[in-house]
Amino acid sequence: MQVRLAAEVLRCLGRAMAARRNRRNVRWVAGKIGRGLLYFVIGSILWVVVYKFVPPPITLTMVGDVLAGHSLHKDWMSLSDMDPDMARAAIAGEDGKFCTHGGFDREAILKAAARNARGGRIRGGSTISQQTAKNAFLWQGGGFFRKGLEAWFTLLIETVWGKRRIMEVYLNIAETGIGTYGANAGAQRYFGHDASSLTPTESARIAAILPLPKKREAVSPTGFTRRHGNRLAANVGVVRRDALDACLK
Repeated sequence: MQVRLAAEVLRCLGRAMAARRNRRNVRWVAGKIGRGLLYFVIGSILWVVVYKFVPPPITLTMVGDVLAGHSLHKDWMSLSDMDPDMARAAIAGEDGKFCTHGGFDREAILKAAARNARGGRIRGGSTISQQTAKNAFLWQGGGFFRKGLEAWFTLLIETVWGKRRIMEVYLNIAETGIGTYGANAGAQRYFGHDASSLTPTESARIAAILPLPKKREAVSPTGFTRRHGNRLAANVGVVRRDALDACLK
């Protein structure tokens, strides 16, 4: 009987020690995760602060082009030097509520979800702010993890940068052709001059290829790209008239 009692005591002690080890392991893992999250938050905030003043030198999308064997053509131009019709065309084509939302357009997201549920070509409801966050800090493609990071960086740039800087970065790092990034590089590639003197039609044609820059052509476009570009050219005047670009002034 004493042997059984001793064995039971040892088993109890063993379970208690195992439980203690498990608690230590859980605390260790939780501590690692907590520190990792803290480092990520601090690091991402510092990253965004740096890009408020410094042009992003390269993006993951650009790296992908280089690895695919393409040369890079990019030429940063400040929003002050760029023809204002370029930003107006981007607003007309990509995000009509750019100056009024806080980074996310709930109505556009719900409409995109409804369209996608009906089938056919998948469309997004991303704002210019979301696209800028993705282009500057993340990679192309979907997935909940990437979308979650995109939402975080969108909140950060809306808070730290403001609308004017968001538009400036967007128009300088958005892909405007294979190996071509930014409206200024696009203007040089397609029209033979920089983005300081774009016409409404030229601005609209660059904006029209933004959703599919590797498949659309700004010079002598045909089909949907031509029709879409013509609509955007007409809507540049609407953006100007209705002051939908007021946050950029």
